[in-house]
Amino acid sequence: MKILDNLKDGGEILKKNNIPSYKIDCEILMSQILKISREEVLLNLEKEIKRDEREKYLKLVNRRKKNEPIAYIMKNKNFWRDKFIINRNVLIPRPDSEHLVEQALKLIRKDQAKRILDVGVGSGCLAISILKERLFCKCDAIDPCKNALNLAKINANLHQLLDRIKFYKRDVDNFYNDKYDLIISNPPYINRHKIKYLGTINYEPNLALDGGLDGLEIIKKVISRSKHLLKINGKLILEIGYDQKYKVISFLKKKKFFINKIIKDYGNNIRCIVSTKID
Repeated sequence: MKILDNLKDGGEILKKNNIPSYKIDCEILMSQILKISREEVLLNLEKEIKRDEREKYLKLVNRRKKNEPIAYIMKNKNFWRDKFIINRNVLIPRPDSEHLVEQALKLIRKDQAKRILDVGVGSGCLAISILKERLFCKCDAIDPCKNALNLAKINANLHQLLDRIKFYKRDVDNFYNDKYDLIISNPPYINRHKIKYLGTINYEPNLALDGGLDGLEIIKKVISRSKHLLKINGKLILEIGYDQKYKVISFLKKKKFFINKIIKDYGNNIRCIVSTKID
């Protein structure tokens, strides 16, 4: 069968299962099977594919129809300017989290050697993206999940940064290293009772989503420890939920942080707070 016919068949399956991105998803899955780019798939629609290639393609389509995220099926995800290996031990990097990278790069000149801490490193996409553009900086990265740390190390090695990132299996409230110039964190901030309503709940790790009963449990831990881990005038860049702005700002001020910026994401929701330790 031709590529075009297989794309149509896959698209019908996904469409019947209410996958809105069915057309693009099928093109991406076909590119995975044929080991060519999506653009090459579209340029070769009349090409015949082998029976075993069709079978492999339909297996991926059947995974996608159950709402498994395309990034987990592909085992990679583009973030900032690079591609990262992804598996179900870590959250899928979102474009909205790129705001943390953007704000960090604004705070660090290209010739500066800053010490950075990434709290809840996950795939490593935040720390790696920053270090690739700030060549004199070094980063410590912590995560309570051993499997997440292993994946972050793989990504650090892929991007040739193992000599500039140190990894620690720690919860933030049990981390007592030296002082940092900058702390970045995309912590779990989903209200525990709301997790079941997320479309990806059967796939993304609960540990990386669960922010406690009010969604603020881990955020407060990050802020409290950052108070001790940051140098005076050190910066904290924190991703938060769209409805957590006022509570997070109140807690930051209580812990003697000055609020520098509040950043909206691509959907015009509050997503990132930049603050400074002033005491």
